[in-house]
Amino acid sequence: MGPRSFNFFRAGGFDQVRFENGQDFINLDQLDWKLWVALACPTKGLAFDSRTLELIDADKDGRIRAPELIAAIKWAGALLKNPDDFLQSPAELSLASINLEVEEGKRIHDAAKTVLRGLGKGDATVISVPDSAAAVKAFHDMAFNGDGVIPPESTETPEQKQLVLDVMATIGNADDKSGKKGVNAEQVKTFFAAVAEYVGWITKAEGDPTLMPLGTATVAAYEAMKVVRAKVEDYFARCAMALFDARAAAALNREEKEYLAVAAKDLTITSEEIKSFPLSRIEGGRALPLLEAVNPAWAAALATFTTATLEPVLGEKTALTEAEWAQVTGKLAVFGQWQSSKVGGIVEKLGVERLKVLDTETSRALLDPLFALEKAQEPTANSIASVEKLVRYTRDLFQLTNNFVSFKDFYERKRPAIFQVGTLFLDQRECELVIRVDDPVKHAVMAPLSRGYLVYCECARPASNEKMNIVAAFTAGESDNLMVGRNGLFKDRDGKDWDATITRLVDNPISIRQAFWSPYKKVLRFVEEQVAKRAAEEEKDSNALLADGVTHVGKAGEEGKVVKEPQKLDIGVVAALGVAVGGITAAMGALLQSFFGLGLWMPLGVVGLLGLISGPSMLIAWLKLRQRNIGPLLDANGWAVNAHAMLNIPFGASLTKTAALPAGSKLDTRDPYAEARKPWRLYITFVILLAVTVAWYLGKLDHLLPAPARSVAVLGPDAPAAIQKPEIIIKAEEPPKAPEPAK
Repeated sequence: MGPRSFNFFRAGGFDQVRFENGQDFINLDQLDWKLWVALACPTKGLAFDSRTLELIDADKDGRIRAPELIAAIKWAGALLKNPDDFLQSPAELSLASINLEVEEGKRIHDAAKTVLRGLGKGDATVISVPDSAAAVKAFHDMAFNGDGVIPPESTETPEQKQLVLDVMATIGNADDKSGKKGVNAEQVKTFFAAVAEYVGWITKAEGDPTLMPLGTATVAAYEAMKVVRAKVEDYFARCAMALFDARAAAALNREEKEYLAVAAKDLTITSEEIKSFPLSRIEGGRALPLLEAVNPAWAAALATFTTATLEPVLGEKTALTEAEWAQVTGKLAVFGQWQSSKVGGIVEKLGVERLKVLDTETSRALLDPLFALEKAQEPTANSIASVEKLVRYTRDLFQLTNNFVSFKDFYERKRPAIFQVGTLFLDQRECELVIRVDDPVKHAVMAPLSRGYLVYCECARPASNEKMNIVAAFTAGESDNLMVGRNGLFKDRDGKDWDATITRLVDNPISIRQAFWSPYKKVLRFVEEQVAKRAAEEEKDSNALLADGVTHVGKAGEEGKVVKEPQKLDIGVVAALGVAVGGITAAMGALLQSFFGLGLWMPLGVVGLLGLISGPSMLIAWLKLRQRNIGPLLDANGWAVNAHAMLNIPFGASLTKTAALPAGSKLDTRDPYAEARKPWRLYITFVILLAVTVAWYLGKLDHLLPAPARSVAVLGPDAPAAIQKPEIIIKAEEPPKAPEPAK
């Protein structure tokens, strides 16, 4: 038999599988993975039953992969008589639908009946997810629930309870399915191994007197010596260097500037700076004083060392020579070697006496009956767990597949896809493509490749101290009023409402209509900014000029000087302004002349001008909107989308609803606070008439008019074409007359 044939449908610009019957569904493993829409998805952040996802996630890594989905379908498909039941997604599993021809089916059927009897529903023929969940919880709350963990509350004797507490205090604990803490067999085994090692180590010392030269006081003596050992050896090494060369003594005692640095601070005896100084003043061959002239940070430790170590070995001492120090360390060397070979130290805090009691066969077998009871409950636990799994799989697997192998739910729009976590209401729009994100910064690195206009929001419910982050795709309307800091309302799939605040925007075209007006809005914003900037500069200059004028007048009055009149306007500036105005007027005239020269083609000229201005923006928007897809949005969230799941213009627009009055509503358009309306129609009519008059006067309409109505016929020589430029005659000035000779 060849590979199974499947039926497909086209949506989002690509082919997707459609499961026509249960056989298609349970034979999903025969569908080429290249035809799957997604190959993996996360178990968190989805509007889907988290417990079902947890059961499918076999390796517990927080992701559902294609093999895990196939395994879940195969397992559940073998336990149902009719695989068509999956397509119904029933809320309750009929006991009659369980396949009794397989051994596991029989066990699940019997366990389901046991569960129903325990819930007081012995006559029921169906079992629901709440029923199975209640049974699982009730079984987990039992003292022995088959999970292999024994909490202290499940013990039967005080000795068993104390042993469990000892293991938890030293080795650690395990989570019981009831929610309590306990221990498992592996932890108990590790515990007794450590007990045996430690007791054996202690016993070795008790049987060898050379290991404990000071008897029971050896431990305290060795510990006191360990505290000061490094500093004492440092002191004698420095003294040896000073004896070798007296010039080194100053440096070995630390320089004066180091004492000055310490003195500049608030001193405490235990400060680290003081502890780093030598135990006492360094001199060649000098013994270490023990009671006086010692570093105050080490005085207490030296006193303990003197009492606990030196007195039992050397007797009372006020100073310690290097030779005596060698005698002391040699005396305790064997004990130190034994101490370094310690094993099982993890249980040492229980004490030697307690550990000797535990190091017996009786203690090792103390918990064996309890673990046997746990083991006996494993089949029941597995059967009840299988009941829950089958009920959930029968209800949920088909929906998950229609959001994994295909995106049928998303493109059919009959119900939201599992990655659509709710609806965002913001700026008079209702956005349905809303995805939950854990890390908006990381998500925003890849999400812009979706070519959509994205709005990231931080959502909060102060009453319950809940927070989460979402990203919404705006696919209709304008983006002018969307900005960081704006607030909206998010409604999740459970009906709970959240405060939503915009934290980040990803700018992409929303529609071709928006792209058409975009250049004009940018020019308008630029003009507004420049006017505001220029006005601010003029106001600043005016204020400065006024202040300067007042100051100047005040000083002139004090000095008795006459205030000069303001400097007159430079004629050259006036001439320059005239030239500029003339140039602008000439350019406008040429533009109008070219425009009116189009004649009947003037409307096409208007269209061409608009196309020239808005065309590039519209082309870019069209290209980006054709590339818009949901893949990067989901991939950035942990999915492995395997197709170009496009969001074309019609489908994208359906994901965002703009504000509209309900059908049958009445609108009173009288606004008492509306601004006075300008007679724009009159203005437009006047401009059109003026333009037509100018065009007729220039003769641009003559070829469209009858001969008597043409401008040349009406105006005659006064028509622009008949008017000649006047001659400019420059007359030479007459030379001045010579003065008459004096008489």
